[in-house]
Amino acid sequence: MNCKGLGLRKSRPEGESGQSLVETAFLVPLLVLVLMGAVEFGRVAYESIEVTNAAKAAVQYGAQNRTTAIDATGMRTAATKDAPNVSGLTTSVSTACTCSNTQYIPTSCSDNTTCSSHGAVNEVTLTVTTSATFSPIIHCPGLPGSITLHGQAVQRVMN
Repeated sequence: MNCKGLGLRKSRPEGESGQSLVETAFLVPLLVLVLMGAVEFGRVAYESIEVTNAAKAAVQYGAQNRTTAIDATGMRTAATKDAPNVSGLTTSVSTACTCSNTQYIPTSCSDNTTCSSHGAVNEVTLTVTTSATFSPIIHCPGLPGSITLHGQAVQRVMN
């Protein structure tokens, strides 16, 4: 049986027999480039969240009580354990002391007698800052070779 008589044969205009193949050849590299950019963006977002969460974990460890508030090594360990996939994580800890209800700033956080003489309670505030360097897999001209990611968490110490 002849298909021409049934009208089942598709007719193509002259010169369009390879058009789809040419369009695909042009678009595939562009799509791959967009996909690789999306993957890099996801990696940066993931590491940024990890760095910020590491700061939060460290400050939560330190804010448990006044003993852990002076344990900078314990806070650094908590940050490192919270972000095991982040290489080169650096953690810095700072402590600020104030006497509540006054503008007096004691010389040390353990100086409760000075705050008591001013009729106030010594308050301790911890600040933990974390940072890590992110290196992308794909290096493009005009874009930075590495990005420094920062995280910070601030919390008052429980009495």
